[in-house]
Amino acid sequence: MVVGVCRVILNIDDAFSLKEKRQVVKSIVGRIKSRFNASVAEVGFNDKWKNAIIGISCVSNEAGHTDSMMANIVNFIENDGRVVLVDYSTENIYVD
Repeated sequence: MVVGVCRVILNIDDAFSLKEKRQVVKSIVGRIKSRFNASVAEVGFNDKWKNAIIGISCVSNEAGHTDSMMANIVNFIENDGRVVLVDYSTENIYVD
């Protein structure tokens, strides 16, 4: 079993309150969940207006599948015009 994990740091320039930020983040998280069937949550910068950290994970039996899925999710986030993807990191965890 392979667990793919991704940490994405976002900048939300158009947010001027926590409410506006949470609307954007909630929308992105929901769209990723429905489109890619991945587990997604906001995991950092919870009290910052302009920034967010999103954690993403998926489980597969092949590392290539998790790599491909994470790459597609990162590309999906980059193409969303509401946020700027500042940085991301991915990792595969192998479980016997």
